[in-house]
Amino acid sequence: MNSGLIISLSSIGIAQALKIPLHYRNAGEWKPDLLLATGGMPSSHSAGVSSLATYVAMKRGVSTIDFALSVVFGLIVMYDAQGIRRQTGELTLKVNDLDELIDKIHEDDPIQFEEKSPDPLKEVLGHKPAEVLGGAILGTLLGAAGYYLSKR
Repeated sequence: MNSGLIISLSSIGIAQALKIPLHYRNAGEWKPDLLLATGGMPSSHSAGVSSLATYVAMKRGVSTIDFALSVVFGLIVMYDAQGIRRQTGELTLKVNDLDELIDKIHEDDPIQFEEKSPDPLKEVLGHKPAEVLGGAILGTLLGAAGYYLSKR
């Protein structure tokens, strides 16, 4: 069985599960649906790729092509999680606010205007840099723990 894959996927699951109690601690609101949500602390993307890179470094060494691949692809994933996906989420907030603005503009308008609006777009897509860093730290710890546990 591929220990690196198991450790990486487990790290993603653990990071997702941690979002629930962390959100409760910070907001006082219990939201079990965060288990399947994108965004938030910690980044499960970062946890997954960091745990894999850590495991590969400890298992194969940092001078191997395996480690190089896991680090390069991991950095791309983390950059995307806090860069492009974050910007998309912020743009989505603006788009969702447009519906409310249009309603205010047409409030006193005598012309009847009925628009069938779709469900609002999902607003939390990416991560803040601290969430990516939190996921990376969690993933590094879980990758090291997974390496030591797999040696038994």
